[in-house]
Amino acid sequence: MLPITTIGLEQVRLPVRDRLDAVEQELRGMVPSGFGALDEVGEYLFARSGKLLRPTLLLLADGVAGRPPTDAVKLGAIVELLHVATLVHDDAVDHSARRRGRPTVNHRWTHQVAIIAGDYLYSRAVIEVTALGKLEPVSILAHTANRMTIGEMRQLVLHDGLDFSRADYEKLCEYKTASLMSAACELGTLQGAPEYRGALRAYGHHLGMAFQIVDDLLDYTSSTEIMGKPPGQDLQEHKVTLPLIAALPKMGWVERRAVAALFEDAAPSSAAVREIVDLVEAHGGVESARDEARSRASRARDQLEGLPPGPCLDSLGSAVDYVVERVR
Repeated sequence: MLPITTIGLEQVRLPVRDRLDAVEQELRGMVPSGFGALDEVGEYLFARSGKLLRPTLLLLADGVAGRPPTDAVKLGAIVELLHVATLVHDDAVDHSARRRGRPTVNHRWTHQVAIIAGDYLYSRAVIEVTALGKLEPVSILAHTANRMTIGEMRQLVLHDGLDFSRADYEKLCEYKTASLMSAACELGTLQGAPEYRGALRAYGHHLGMAFQIVDDLLDYTSSTEIMGKPPGQDLQEHKVTLPLIAALPKMGWVERRAVAALFEDAAPSSAAVREIVDLVEAHGGVESARDEARSRASRARDQLEGLPPGPCLDSLGSAVDYVVERVR
């Protein structure tokens, strides 16, 4: 059973705090395009530090064997560029108005600007990783970007479908979220800890699965202040996630009809959304998703067995707790 302690992201970052500062400096050097309209968007996106979770995992993986510094700082910045590009495109596809408590690029500017800005960040990441002159990081990131794009299309095609299965959901999480976390951990091992490449790649996969499940849970359980967007927004946007998938088979005909009615309504009311949130919780959907998140987190922790002890390993363990505790 996972320990019930409060783990903050700052605690996870401690062994690599200085290197994360260097990642942010690298990012600031990578983003400018020399074209004012595009640079305005870039400055907006990177005006505030993000969580930098993926670069943190990359640096921790790089440091776990205690070897001399590598290309990890630059790779961390490249991974963050790719991550932000996916967020910009996701928001445009979903017509989302807010991200991290601020207007999205598509809301503040236009959908066209959001697509172009996301494309620019993707291409910038490609330029930066090829400049390293090493084929393996290029291959890992190319395959990851491909999987994330497939994941986005899977979500778009399966949107609105109440026949969206648990297997569909797991594949979506794997492609959209877990693939980049797994890649970040694997990239960190290429020079710093190649003997632990398989274990840390698998660790990142299971951690990413837990992260996405928890993210979907928070849409049912958290406030606007925590999420930076209204609770129930996934239902508002007709997204089927694990809490609903787990609860649906336990609902009666009348309750399932209420869910179907919400998905048939182009603009469901807050009251209708609240009704389904309550139904999902009453039928164990929230608790079932929590259990799955904890299971995935435990599988991530299992991958750390046998790695050399030290601050980076401790923080990789703390990252598991951090991800799961976002449920609470």
